[in-house]
Amino acid sequence: MAETKDKATTPQPATNFDLETSMHRAEDFFARNKNVITIALVAVVVVVGGFFAYNRFVKQPNENKAQEMVFHAQNYFAVDSFKLALNGDGNNYGFLQVVNKYGGTKAGNLAKYSAGVCYIRLGEYQKGIDMLKDFSSDDLLLQPTAYGLSGDAYMELNKVNEGIEAYKKAGHYNDNELTAPVYLFRAGLALEKAGKAQDAVVIYKEIKEKFPLSNEGREMDKYLARLGDVKN
Repeated sequence: MAETKDKATTPQPATNFDLETSMHRAEDFFARNKNVITIALVAVVVVVGGFFAYNRFVKQPNENKAQEMVFHAQNYFAVDSFKLALNGDGNNYGFLQVVNKYGGTKAGNLAKYSAGVCYIRLGEYQKGIDMLKDFSSDDLLLQPTAYGLSGDAYMELNKVNEGIEAYKKAGHYNDNELTAPVYLFRAGLALEKAGKAQDAVVIYKEIKEKFPLSNEGREMDKYLARLGDVKN
């Protein structure tokens, strides 16, 4: 009986019959679904092939063209000629033309940032805000600066609550020493302007705790004392 039980429970190797049956089943499945499988394979080839073709023949050439177009605008931007940087000089393109034609490229995305700065420096604050909203970057300095510039523009438009939120967004984007304390400080000042002194205290304490060696951090006791809330 023990011998019989061992034979029943021990896995047996696949026979030729088993393999042939399995193969036939696979063949039957393919035969029944031939059209669907073929279409799926073609679709994969088209998608993959199209992706590489797009990168090679569309995306990269567009990137190169955008970089060429933006060159003179960047030169004008560097010397604070913001109107020429924004609109071009008649012979060379400005940031707006680069954004309109190649806004989906990396160079076009950076042109949105630069165009936003130009608008703000020219006093066209809402246009600057709108342009900076279209800009997006993973850069740890550039993106918070874009948020912070939007905050400046909102404050110029006397949209204090929107300015506060933009400054907070800039200050909390990451904890780098270059932008975070600057924009958190501006958030605190804007909160004071809005009559929200206790909220400003919270921000000032955050600056003091997180960035004690920054210029803003070293000044926080003074601002906290002014609001009657300083603890040594």
